[in-house]
Amino acid sequence: MESRKKSTEMDGTNRGRERRCHECGELGHLTWSCPGREESMPSAYHSSGVTRMASYVTSCWAHTETAPPMVPVRINDVDTSALLNSGIMVTLAQPQWLTREGKDAYPRWCDGRRTQRHPDRDVIDLISSTLGILTTESYGKNDSDGDEKPQQAAKQIAVVAETSTRDDVFDDSYKAKEGPKPPMRLVWRNIILMILLHTGAFYGLMLVPSASTLTLAWTVVCFLLSALGITAGAHRLWSHKSYKASTPLRVFLALANSMAFQNDIYEWARDHRVHHKYSETDADPHNALRGFFFAHIGWLLVRKNPEVIEKGKKLELTDLKADKVVMFQRKYYKLSVVLLCFLVPMWVPWYLWGESLWVGYFIPGLMRYTLVLNATWLVNSAAHMWGNRPYDHNINPSENRFVAFSAIGEGFHNYHHTFPFDYATSEFGIKMNITTAFIDLMCFLGLAKDCKRVSRDLVSARAQRTGDGSHKTG
Repeated sequence: MESRKKSTEMDGTNRGRERRCHECGELGHLTWSCPGREESMPSAYHSSGVTRMASYVTSCWAHTETAPPMVPVRINDVDTSALLNSGIMVTLAQPQWLTREGKDAYPRWCDGRRTQRHPDRDVIDLISSTLGILTTESYGKNDSDGDEKPQQAAKQIAVVAETSTRDDVFDDSYKAKEGPKPPMRLVWRNIILMILLHTGAFYGLMLVPSASTLTLAWTVVCFLLSALGITAGAHRLWSHKSYKASTPLRVFLALANSMAFQNDIYEWARDHRVHHKYSETDADPHNALRGFFFAHIGWLLVRKNPEVIEKGKKLELTDLKADKVVMFQRKYYKLSVVLLCFLVPMWVPWYLWGESLWVGYFIPGLMRYTLVLNATWLVNSAAHMWGNRPYDHNINPSENRFVAFSAIGEGFHNYHHTFPFDYATSEFGIKMNITTAFIDLMCFLGLAKDCKRVSRDLVSARAQRTGDGSHKTG
C-alpha cells in the first residue's frame, strides 16, 4: 500500500487532487510526456514487465496539441508509438472530468462548452478499461489488482497500436460548415448505367429457369468470390487492417475485389475510412441521415459532398500506397474489371459445360454483380437504420441479421462501429459470418495471421456501459 501511495506523487502533486491544463487552467486529463520519470509508475506494472518511459502532463481537450511532446511507451516489448504517431494519446488514467461529473459526463472545452465525446474516447476507453485502472480519485483504493491485468493489457494494447490508424476512429470533433448546403448535382451517366444494370439483372432473373444447375452453382461461386473481395479484402484487410495476409492471399483478394467492381481497393478503403471517421455527417460518403435511398444507392448518383472530398484528402493512407498489390490493381483496374466481373463469369459456363453466352452474361454476369452490389449497399442503409444496438445505443449502426446473411457477415454493424478493428466484425465468430470463417481457414492454411480480436470481458463491459440492454453472450 505504501508503494501505491508513493506512486501517486508526481512533480509534487498528488493524482487525487484536481489537475489543471498546462495552457489555460481548465480541468484536464493525463497524457504521457517527459521521459525519465519511471518512479511514478505503479509498482504492479513494473513487476509485470510493463515499463513506462514517460510521466504525465495535464491538458484539456482544446490544448492537447500544445502539450509538451509525447514519447513512445513500451509495454511488454510492444511499442505504442503507432498510437502517438497517429494522434492517439496513450492514457493510463481515466480523464479527470470523469471523477467530478460521473461516468457519463462530457468533457468541457476551455470556454465551458460541452463536446459530445472526445475523438480518442473509444481508444482511451479500450486502453484504460483493459488495464483495469480506476478513476484518479479512487486510484490506490484497490490493492488486489496483481499482475494479471497488466499482462492482459499489454496484449490488448498491442492490438490497438497495430490497428488504430486514426483513419477509421470516429472523430466527434467534426462540425458541419455553417451556411446553405451545396446543391445536389446529379451524375446522369451513373443514373443511366444503374437503370440499365438493374434492368439487365431483372432479365437475368427471368432466365434462371432456363439455366443449367452448373450455371446456377457457378453464379453462387461468383457471388461468394465477389463478396469476399469486398468483405475479407477491401473492408477487413485493407480498410481496417484487422488481420495480416500473405502475398498470395492479397493477390487472390485483389482479383476477387475486381470481380465485385465497386471501385478499386484504394478508393474503396479511403471512402470507408472517411465513413467511419465522420459517420453520419456531411463528410460521410453515404450518410444514412439523408434517408434509405441516399445511403443505399443515391450517393452514387450524385456528386460527392465537398466535405467528403476534403476529409478524404486529409487521410494518411500510406499503408495503402505502400502495398504493391493495391497499387497494381489500381493501375490496371478497368482491364481487371472487364475480365473478372464480366468476361470470366460469362465464359466459364460456355466453355466448360456448353451454356449459352447469353445466359452466362445475364445470370453469373449482370444478375450476380447486381446482387453483390445491393448486398454491400444494405450495410450502408438497412444496417444503419433497423436492428438492435447492444454495444452502443448512441450510434445508428445496428445488428441486422438479414444484412449479416446477405453480406456474408457484415450485418453486425453496431459491434463493428464500436470495435472497428475486430477482424470478425462480430462477437460471435463464424455464426452467420462466412467472411470470418474464410479468414479463419486462411489462418489455418498459413496464409493469414495476427487476427485482431476484442476480449469478451471488454465487450461485456462496453455493452453494459453504452448498450441498449439487448446484449447476449452467445
